[in-house]
Amino acid sequence: MTETKTTAPSADALAAAAKAAGKKGLPPVHLWNPPFCGDLDMRIARDGTWFYLGTPIGRAPLVKLFSSILKREGERYFLVTPVEKVGIQVEDAPLFAVDFTAEGKGRDQRLTFVTRTEDEATAGPDHPLRVERAEDGEPSPYILIRNGLWARIDRKSFYRLVDLGCHETHEGASWFGLWSLGRFFPVIPSSELP
Repeated sequence: MTETKTTAPSADALAAAAKAAGKKGLPPVHLWNPPFCGDLDMRIARDGTWFYLGTPIGRAPLVKLFSSILKREGERYFLVTPVEKVGIQVEDAPLFAVDFTAEGKGRDQRLTFVTRTEDEATAGPDHPLRVERAEDGEPSPYILIRNGLWARIDRKSFYRLVDLGCHETHEGASWFGLWSLGRFFPVIPSSELP
């Protein structure tokens, strides 16, 4: 049973606790298991915008701070400190990749992504890429950033990625996909391309 919002700490209290906990890089949220304090009226929209009490959070440093204490447990997302855990809503992915750099070519290619909250991850065995397709065929690309937290890759970056793709045999069939750190990430079966 979910507790009411009134038992949850304020966003300001969470921000202060996160700032204290993360003075040297990302806080170790994977080690924290505080008691659940309720749900906070906070959500992350599909486009990566964070909202608090229905209003967009316009201060990028505050959003970055909140993202540093984000934790996934099963299908739910929480902001955690050593002493508090509050639930938040995530419409799609909790992080949003807004750019990438590509070094090398083919199997030697290295694709490094950066999120709106300044997380960086290089696609490879520890940070896989995946592409989901809606019923209408529209692709939604993602990269695993950290601790079960995926970032949706923005449209302009995905179009740039398509320019770097190639056809390879994957599980006995030809696929169009991307290489990074020596690993091939299938995007779409070659037979489905026009």
